[in-house]
Amino acid sequence: MSVLSRRIILAVVVLVLVTLQAGPLEAQAGPNFVLPKITFGVEQAQRPGEVAVAMQVLLLLTVLSLAPAIIMMVTSFVRISIVFSFTRMALATQQMPPNQVLMGLALFLTIFVMAPTIKKVNDEALQPFLAQKINADQFYEKGISPIRDFMFRQTRENDIALFMHLAKEPRPKTRADIPTYVLIPAFIVSEMTTAFKIGVLIFVPFIIIDMVVASVLMSMGMIMLPPVMVSLPFKIILFYLVDGWNLLIRKLVEGFV
Repeated sequence: MSVLSRRIILAVVVLVLVTLQAGPLEAQAGPNFVLPKITFGVEQAQRPGEVAVAMQVLLLLTVLSLAPAIIMMVTSFVRISIVFSFTRMALATQQMPPNQVLMGLALFLTIFVMAPTIKKVNDEALQPFLAQKINADQFYEKGISPIRDFMFRQTRENDIALFMHLAKEPRPKTRADIPTYVLIPAFIVSEMTTAFKIGVLIFVPFIIIDMVVASVLMSMGMIMLPPVMVSLPFKIILFYLVDGWNLLIRKLVEGFV
């Protein structure tokens, strides 16, 4: 559903509620009570500046609708969510833990990991901007700098070189010469690569359990019994004995330090 559709539905709901409550409210407030008026329409622009303002508002609404995805792509959420998905696949527990639980945990871990960066953006960019000590351009430069520093620490040089080549940009001499639109996809690819490396390490012990259980069942002649049904309890026991969630989360968080 588009942003405009959601806004129209919200406006209709508000209008209906106001209409239903108009009688009692008028009776209490008297003849001077004023009902709000909500209108939607397209009018002819009288000046070119009005068109520019309308386009800026439209662009802002578009960016706000994509803001959650944009924010997640430049944080630790990419790696954490992929690793959690690999862990559930390695355990072969189907939908346990549920996807909502894993994504919720990934989101709060992302906030935990990004807290120093968020604090730096708030102290150096947001608060001075709200206090009108810096303008919008300075706000962007000071706000994007801590995020770029975080992405640079997690991005491989090979991925940066790849996207610099694809963008046909000259060879950078410093980090400042690397555009943000080049850094972001390089960061995402690096995070996916790191997450897949961690996924391999997670799969190895559980694959060994599957192989052992399958060999034992075949030697006993129990061919019709799926090995996954027998190996699943052993996987859960192993994950519990090594305190798997504690170990996994510790290594994930330490990987961003």
